[in-house]
Amino acid sequence: MKKLPHVVHKKILVLGLAKSGTAAAETLHDLGAFVTVNDAKPFEQNENAQYLLSKGLTVICGSHPEDILDEGFSLIVKNPGIPYNNPVITEANKRGIPVWTEVELAYRISDAPMIGITGSNGKTTTTTLIFEMLAAADKKPKIAGNIGTVATTVAKEATAENIIVTELSSFQLMGTEELKPKVSVLLNLYEAHLDYHKDFQEYTDAKFKITQQQDANDWLVYNGEQQIVKDYAQMSKAAKIPFHVSSKTKEGISADEQYVYWNGERLFERSIIALRGKHNLENVLAATATALLMKCPIEAIIQVLSTFHGVKHRTQFIREWKGRKFYNDSKATNALATKSALEGFTEPVILIAGGVDRGHSFDELIPYLDRVKALVHYGATKDRLQKFGEEQGISSVVSTETLGEAFKIALATSSEGDIVLLSPACASWDQYESFEIRGDEFIDHVTSLKE
Repeated sequence: MKKLPHVVHKKILVLGLAKSGTAAAETLHDLGAFVTVNDAKPFEQNENAQYLLSKGLTVICGSHPEDILDEGFSLIVKNPGIPYNNPVITEANKRGIPVWTEVELAYRISDAPMIGITGSNGKTTTTTLIFEMLAAADKKPKIAGNIGTVATTVAKEATAENIIVTELSSFQLMGTEELKPKVSVLLNLYEAHLDYHKDFQEYTDAKFKITQQQDANDWLVYNGEQQIVKDYAQMSKAAKIPFHVSSKTKEGISADEQYVYWNGERLFERSIIALRGKHNLENVLAATATALLMKCPIEAIIQVLSTFHGVKHRTQFIREWKGRKFYNDSKATNALATKSALEGFTEPVILIAGGVDRGHSFDELIPYLDRVKALVHYGATKDRLQKFGEEQGISSVVSTETLGEAFKIALATSSEGDIVLLSPACASWDQYESFEIRGDEFIDHVTSLKE
C-alpha cells in the first residue's frame, strides 16, 4: 500500500459508512490522518460506527450536522450513495474542500494497476469476464468495486504483481480526481439514475471521468457503435480500442455472424461463446479486447468464453431438463432489458414476466415477440401484460398470481427444444424485497425438477 504524506495529521471527514465508508475510514486512520466519521444511522444500531470508535476514530451518528465542517476538515470521503445536494457536501463545495469517493482513495494507495469498467448496462458481466480471463492466464487479478470486495480493502492488500478489476458506477466516478486506470472500458450510455444526477449531462460526464486522466500510455475500450460514447471517446487522450458487434472492422475488436476479429484479423469463431444475446456480445468483445491488451493468451480467453454462462440473474443459464433450457434473467426490471434477453434466442421462448407496475410501456418487446410461444405473467402488472399479449397476438397468454404458479404453467406449456425464460420486464417489489430473491426462487424451482 502506498503512503499518502498529504493526509498525515490532517483532519478528514468520512461521510456515510456501510462497507466502503468503513474501509475508507480505517485506511485513512492507518495512514496517519485524524478521522471523523459521520453516519445518519444511530450509534446503538450502527455496528460499523461502534467498530471504528473502538479503533480510536471520532464518531458522530444519528444525523449530518450542518455545522460539522467547522471542525476544519481538509478532505471529505463520502459514501457514493449520498447525493451531491446533501447540505454538508454543498457547504464543502462552497468552502473548496475536496470531496472524494472511496475508489479515489483506493486508486491513490494501490501498488497494482487498475482496470476500470463502466457503462449503463453490462458492467457486472464485463467485469466478471475480464477477471476470469486474467485468472485463466495466471495474471493474479483481484475484483473490486460494485461487485467483489470494497476497492480500498483490495488496494491495501494488492501488490504490483496483481491487477485490480473494478466495476465503477457514476456515483463512484463523480467523486474522483486522479483516478487513472491502465485500461478503462466504456460500454454504453443510456438515461439512468436521474433521481441522483441533476440531468443526463451530469450522469454522462461522471461516466467519462473513467478515462479523463488517462494518457497515451493507457487504453480506452469503448462502444464504437453508439454515437454519444464515440463523442466522449474522442475527448480521451488514451489509445482507443473500439468494439463493434454488427460487422467486421479493421480497427479494434469486432464481430460478424461467424467470427470475432482483432484489428481485422480473425480471432475465433462466435460459436464458441456460451453467453447469449447481442448485449452480451458487447460485453464479450469489450472483455476480450481488455484481456488481449493485458497480454492474456487467446487460449485462456477462449477457455472462459466457452464455459462462462453469465452472471447470476443476468440471462443466467441454469440447466437443461428434458430438452428444455432454463434461463434466469431476474435482473431485467424493465422492457429494455427483457428485449435484450429475447434478442439472444432463436428458439421458441416461454416468457415469464410481471412484477411492480410502474406504468412503463412494453412496446420495446414487440419486434422480438415472434419467438415468444407463450407469455405467462403474474403480479401487479398481470392485467396490463394480459392485454398486451393478446393485442400482439401471442398464441398463449396466461395470467396467474405468483412466480411459483407461473413456473408450473410455463413448464406445462413447454416442449422439447423450448427456452423457459424468467425475464420479468418489471421490478420485484410487489412480492419480493429484491430481484435477487426473485431470481433465487426461480432457480430453486428449476433445480428441483427431477430427471
